[in-house]
Amino acid sequence: MPSSHSLSTANQATMASTTKRPTEHNNSAASEPETAEDADPLAPTVLETAIIVKTPSTNSILPVAQSLDSKLEALRQTLHRHRGERQLIILQDFPDPDALSGAWAYKLIAQQYGIVCDIVYAGALSHQENIALVKLTGLPVTRLAVETAKRKDLSIYQGCVLIDNQGTTSTLTPLIQAAKLPITMIIDHHTQQGNTEAEFIDIRPHIRATATILSQYLQAGLLKFDNQINDHVKCATALMHGLRSDTDALRQAQEEDFLAAAFLSRFYDSQLLSAVLQASRSKRVMDVIERALHNRMIQNNFSIAGVGYLRYEDRDAIPQAADFLLTEENVHTAVVYGIVHDEDQELEVVTGSLRTDKLTLDPDEFIKEAFGQDAHGRFFGGGRSQAGGFEIPMGFLSGCNENKEYARLKWEVFDMQIKQKLLELVNPDTSYPHHSD
Repeated sequence: MPSSHSLSTANQATMASTTKRPTEHNNSAASEPETAEDADPLAPTVLETAIIVKTPSTNSILPVAQSLDSKLEALRQTLHRHRGERQLIILQDFPDPDALSGAWAYKLIAQQYGIVCDIVYAGALSHQENIALVKLTGLPVTRLAVETAKRKDLSIYQGCVLIDNQGTTSTLTPLIQAAKLPITMIIDHHTQQGNTEAEFIDIRPHIRATATILSQYLQAGLLKFDNQINDHVKCATALMHGLRSDTDALRQAQEEDFLAAAFLSRFYDSQLLSAVLQASRSKRVMDVIERALHNRMIQNNFSIAGVGYLRYEDRDAIPQAADFLLTEENVHTAVVYGIVHDEDQELEVVTGSLRTDKLTLDPDEFIKEAFGQDAHGRFFGGGRSQAGGFEIPMGFLSGCNENKEYARLKWEVFDMQIKQKLLELVNPDTSYPHHSD
């Protein structure tokens, strides 16, 4: 999220881990959190990362390599400075279990300092597991559509917190900037997405899930989980789901993720998690998967499929279709995309998802190279280990789909353009091919 002050190149570089060594109540809002000395004995002593803390006295940004104790102390100090405030936790427009659970964990931690948090997203919950997670756990999240946010008095908040994103995947970002609402914290595991300033930043791309980072905060004593407190059990269950979701059921997990899962295993409700995981796919999702199968083309072990127009509520069918195409024999990477129509705002966006099991393919680098940046220097997409996504606004070409012939021609143009962008990387010598039967 751009602001009047930007991080220097040196500062940005310190946010990423430079080595890959393995590392590892009460319910009263006004009570003080547990001390570091009360931390779980299984907590690692060193975190391979760096954070950036803006000190109020100098108003400067200082990159500091942090041990676990000093990292937690920096976080505590930031929370202490904002004691008694109200904060807005902003998630990506289409939040996943990692974002939802991480936001809930932060909200519970912040309560220890009397900080009241509202968790919001601008888009939709459309994946059946996300809907089940929110409904079954009572996860306190609210949709704040852009039009609603424009009428909302944001001055009731003293700051905002970005969890599992850096402001580039939320359409609420421009409104936050216009309201001059300061970013208090950014906690994320994705690759850094440009110049983002906040009072406290913890971005660790080598960790597979933001839920892991929040679990480390809990494990070290920022909040002592209690099996007798219902919200703690449900939050632990949500964190376990978020961790499993972003690590492909722990198959892609690193040591830190396994340690976090071991910690959460003491508190989560396995039956509740099973109920979330057993949520069935809707007919509309199955229809999109069927379209992806029919339209796919395969080049150099890449499966690429356009699925046409989708309703805003069905956007999460795209990553599910990509997951499905990845299961085909001799396919190591799947890309599925379509035009998502938002009737509320009369906008259309080309939305796509990438899934891969090829360890040498970097989804973040691949998507950024394929689709580039907008006029403001913001990338149209990015990724993490073995997964990525992109969104390309259609601008004044949005809408007018009542004319079926026009809608068909528009889709064909965008379909061909997306394929050509992808094929330039997949197989530079290949012209626009026909889909496989």
